[in-house]
Amino acid sequence: MPEQRTGSTQRVSVLRGVGPKTETLLQRMGIETLADLFAHYPLRFVTYPELTEIGALSADDAGTPVAVCAEPVRELVRRSGRGMQLCTGTFSDGSGELSATWFHMPYLRETLRPGRRTILFGKIQPNGNRLHLQQPQLFTREQYEKLLHRPVPQYALPKGISEKTFGALMEQALSITPPISDWLPPSLRERYGLLPEDTAVREIHAPRDMENFAAARKRIVFDGFFRFLYAVRRLKETLRKEKSFYTFDARASLVEFQRYLPFSLTAAQQKVCDDFCRDFASGTVMNRLVQGDVGSGKTAVAAAALFAVCRAGYQGALMVPTEVLARQHYETLCILFAKAEPSLRLGLLTGSTRMRERRVLLEQLKRGEIDLLIGTHALLEETVVFSALALVVTDEQHRFGVLQREKLASKGQLPHVLVMSATPIPRTLAVILYGDLDNSVIDARPAGRNPIKNAVIEKKDRPKALLHIKREIAAGHQAYIVCPQVEPNPMTDLENVEEYSAALRKSFHGEITVGALHGRMKEAEKQAVMERFARGEISVLVATTVIEVGVDVPNATVMMVENAERFGLATLHQLRGRVGRGKDQAYCIFVQGKKSKDGTERLSLLQRSNDGFEIAAEDLKHRGPGELFGAVQSGELTFGLGDIYNDYSVLQLAKEAVDALAQADFILPEVHTKVIL
Repeated sequence: MPEQRTGSTQRVSVLRGVGPKTETLLQRMGIETLADLFAHYPLRFVTYPELTEIGALSADDAGTPVAVCAEPVRELVRRSGRGMQLCTGTFSDGSGELSATWFHMPYLRETLRPGRRTILFGKIQPNGNRLHLQQPQLFTREQYEKLLHRPVPQYALPKGISEKTFGALMEQALSITPPISDWLPPSLRERYGLLPEDTAVREIHAPRDMENFAAARKRIVFDGFFRFLYAVRRLKETLRKEKSFYTFDARASLVEFQRYLPFSLTAAQQKVCDDFCRDFASGTVMNRLVQGDVGSGKTAVAAAALFAVCRAGYQGALMVPTEVLARQHYETLCILFAKAEPSLRLGLLTGSTRMRERRVLLEQLKRGEIDLLIGTHALLEETVVFSALALVVTDEQHRFGVLQREKLASKGQLPHVLVMSATPIPRTLAVILYGDLDNSVIDARPAGRNPIKNAVIEKKDRPKALLHIKREIAAGHQAYIVCPQVEPNPMTDLENVEEYSAALRKSFHGEITVGALHGRMKEAEKQAVMERFARGEISVLVATTVIEVGVDVPNATVMMVENAERFGLATLHQLRGRVGRGKDQAYCIFVQGKKSKDGTERLSLLQRSNDGFEIAAEDLKHRGPGELFGAVQSGELTFGLGDIYNDYSVLQLAKEAVDALAQADFILPEVHTKVIL
């Protein structure tokens, strides 16, 4: 959720050093004004320590950030190969020696010369019998003394803007921006222990110490939660007063639709359908959240609701986050609707729909000749006009925000709204986050599906896991393998899709078809790969988390996640939900790259339970305030710097503040109400 733009509306071009090229790079980051710049928060902070003598270091210091003042023993060696340029050298400070390597910095061979001392800062790595620094930062003594002991922010930046350049722009912007007026009453700031907004914005980018940073972060997190909850409350109050234009009896249609499903609804699914019947007949607008674990059958009940609305003579809309998912829903519902009521007409609208086809489709929709429109964010475009929109369904709700939901709903005369979420959320959080919605829960899996068998393994056990995958493929099944990176990164030892898929193809000697999928591919390429996998033409799909919300492939029985400790529990549980969708036994293998107490505890929770709600509740119970950075658990449910799990206590404060101010008829300034997830 983009953070509130607090501060000056002056364009970044007013800053010294921002020419056309830098301005274009900043615009690509969503930064056009100084307020946008302030809302680009640090990823982490680095605290620079006192200088250390090399002779005082040992292999026990591996992973520890250190700074040494040393000179090259001899000229640096420059090597090239496999698309990389390396500069390596040995450095001495008189007390000992260590080696250092830099990637893609060939000019260092000329600037780092014997007899010229420089300060190297980085993390110690053992390299045989020698200590090593990989890609250390370089400073003069004067530069380093300015940084000493002060938390220095580091940002996510594109190629072309260095940390040094961005830091200088931020410092300049803060210096020319007048004090920011605070929207929060002083009494509430005092009650909740919150910094003034101006202080928080300045301390988050240039903290005097980590204590000040923590206080600044708390205020900014509070603001993000407050704005969201304020928007939710306003929406609920508006909807309470509205009568429905679409009141009808849906019972017969819901019963009729179930006859054509290839399975019987579970008792939990049936209960949700009963909730729909009451809502449609109540005379007021339905606003309902359907929470169900991955694979619990939410799509089936949403399809039943959409069928009932279309059969009553109205229109329905189903919005999903990806084109792959939209296309699959369209194809599935076309088959079901054709059996249950052949006269109903369905349409598909995505970003890649051709212009001519789009024009025809939108004209038919406007005339009421399309009963159900399925699509992605493309449904929100101004040109999409319905004639009688009675039901809006948003799938994977955690990817859509309050205003997006409102925008789609505004295309009709107060249509009923059905929100679906497969992200496990503890009840205490659901009440806060979805306070504008009535809640239904599908807490049982469809009959005939075996519980997924889980295993947490180490890297050394990978050959056994791959052997298991080969056996499953020999039995006619398919498998997913998820890696955290797309391509090799010399700064990490994480698995990546490109090298992993190439290694598998070589290992399988062409006997097993291996595909690759990641977010950098064009939409058409992704679509083609997923369709080939769905048809069984690809046996093993190596991918990033782009498949977290993917197509339904019941034939896939194995999910293996590399470097599983790097992912949040919500994401891992979503990935696990890609398998176990058929009647065959399914398996999920979590490969732990680096062992840590926290990582082992989290993965053991997944190993012993397939219940997403239990996992989420247990996770919340064990977390509390959490880390200042690295909010690894939240999946998509993040609010700028805020994370509903790590910052649950601040979320509760924001909820209390919204309730308190609502009673005082408080109106949040308009600039603070723009909430989009």
